[in-house]
Amino acid sequence: MNVVPIPAVAAPKYRLASRMSRIKASAVREILKVTERPDVLSFAGGLPAPELFPAQPLSQALANVLARDAGAAMQYSTTEGWRPLREWLAKRLQARGIAATADRVLITSGSQQGIDLVAKVFLDRGDEVVVENPCYLAALQTFGGYEAKFIPVGSDEHGMRVDEVERALQNSNPKLIYVVSEFHNPKGTSLSLERRRQLSELSSRHGVPVVEDNPYGELRYVGSSSPLLASMDPEGLVIYLSTFSKTLSPGLRIGWAVAPEPVFKAMTTAKQSTDLHTSTLLQHAVARLLESFDYDGHLAKIRSVYGQRLGAMLRALSKYFPANVRWTSPEGGLFLWVELPPHVRAESLLKDAIRAKVAFVPGAPFFASKPKHNFLRLNFSNRSPELIETGIERLGALLHSCC
Repeated sequence: MNVVPIPAVAAPKYRLASRMSRIKASAVREILKVTERPDVLSFAGGLPAPELFPAQPLSQALANVLARDAGAAMQYSTTEGWRPLREWLAKRLQARGIAATADRVLITSGSQQGIDLVAKVFLDRGDEVVVENPCYLAALQTFGGYEAKFIPVGSDEHGMRVDEVERALQNSNPKLIYVVSEFHNPKGTSLSLERRRQLSELSSRHGVPVVEDNPYGELRYVGSSSPLLASMDPEGLVIYLSTFSKTLSPGLRIGWAVAPEPVFKAMTTAKQSTDLHTSTLLQHAVARLLESFDYDGHLAKIRSVYGQRLGAMLRALSKYFPANVRWTSPEGGLFLWVELPPHVRAESLLKDAIRAKVAFVPGAPFFASKPKHNFLRLNFSNRSPELIETGIERLGALLHSCC
């Protein structure tokens, strides 16, 4: 019997959009693939503690919605979002000094979609965005995907260097200023009150909108909060973003944007072409949950647990890390930022760390300009104090051998 060979078929040549060359795979997502083994003590992902998710109250709220209002909750809905949820958010934002109304609150699929919608409605190819350096990695991915250029400005323990922002505004014409105002990712630092005032004044004077991304603002463990940039906004130039991902559950994918009317309308139109609307069922369930759930009591519990874990990590760093290694001391959020001696590359250290069954995120991808390789990010929210000490001890042993 003669066997007729099957001719090889050449792989298809897909002509992807040129912008895809600017969108790099997330370093965090790729590392999580490697570190998801249960024997690895991972401080890599920005993961809330699953044992603190309000699973039972949410289950009851969801059952209640399905029993009483299943037709509307399972149907298509408005792009702006479920109005009772928007009203609850507007009232809470008003308590923080933001002149929000339900008609200016857009429900998004996490605050990440808020960043994407802002970029979509503002940025043309080659437009410039002022960003803190280092910067939230997914914001860099998003702005880069719309072919924007970055104007990186420095940061210190008081947050974004507003004096450098002023020079950037004098020497260029950026479309946006992007800032994580509270408990920055990756550094954990917050913008000081004085710098908030200065940034608000600069935005007003130059007419450049500020995107205030605030996913961590409810997670303060020590100290007192400063007014939000959105509450210091007489000109309507601040676009405010936040989310339930860090307080209720990231799996809900419910965030929100508050914006002036023209921007709100543009973002709503852009969202219509993206996903029509955020999950109606989950919006109904969260709105029902918030009717009776002690949200502030829930936040107090989260703050207590995460504050203990942050304290445990800071003590372990002091105990086990070499004297020539430095780190930030956040007052809240999920992360802290470690600076290694200049000759130590975090990427090489990670390979040894994985073998020692501990993981972190190298800092280089967070830089909008030339990457710096002697930095790393640590997350403290997803491990117990005992496991935090164990993991930092392992990492400290590696650092003593190379620092």
